Amino acid sequence: MLFGKTILVTGVASGIGARTAELAGQMGAEVLGVDVREPASGSAAFIKGDLSTASGVAEIVAQLPVRLDALANVAGLSGNTGVVSTLAVNFYGLRALSEAVVPRLREGGAIVNVASIAGYGWRANLERAKSLTSIEGFPEVAAVVTEHGLKDEEGYPLSKELLLLWTMRAAHQPLFKNRGIRVNAVSPGPVETPILKQFRAVLGDAKVDSDITRVGRAGTSADIAPAVLFLCSDGGRWINGANLAVDGGLEASINAEVLGF
Repeated sequence: MLFGKTILVTGVASGIGARTAELAGQMGAEVLGVDVREPASGSAAFIKGDLSTASGVAEIVAQLPVRLDALANVAGLSGNTGVVSTLAVNFYGLRALSEAVVPRLREGGAIVNVASIAGYGWRANLERAKSLTSIEGFPEVAAVVTEHGLKDEEGYPLSKELLLLWTMRAAHQPLFKNRGIRVNAVSPGPVETPILKQFRAVLGDAKVDSDITRVGRAGTSADIAPAVLFLCSDGGRWINGANLAVDGGLEASINAEVLGF
């Protein structure tokens, strides 16, 4: 379902991004990778780029081909560098890149955002999420953080809450909808990637271990990449504005506990 397609994958230097790029190539796609670090191996084409600033996003876009079939937004920070950089990369930079590539995405193309079970609280924090996602463009993130009184420890879950809400919004925004571009999310639980230790430092061992215990094991990049690429493919042509939990049943377990069923 990916043969002959051109897919842009961010975060290709390691983890889920690296496996997504590798698998896409194996499935016949032409892959263009983006990361702040050069990958040891992998995609046929690579752009060294930084999503944390508006100028960084613009530099990436200037190097893109005229036609893409899908964008897989995999790049992200664990939150260990603070709320400003985490929001800049995980949400505002991701959104800016997604909006900027629309003219290059074919009609009927796809954008897939790698969110997280950490964004589960978007409903409970809906008013805050609505306010922060309603800020247009690429804002001065430090000023946004100050204005809203955001704390460093909130950075990662908050960034994923915003991403999930924006995914649903974007699916029905004219920018994407008028070109038939589907916008979906994939939410992993704990995944054995190079930054899992950072997540433990940010979220705490107890939280991470509890989530792993619920489903029996941590996920792997190989568990997540096929779901990302399915949503990039024409096989997901009638899926739009959805969040696919790829977590071994973690969200189902949490729902049962929270909702009491």
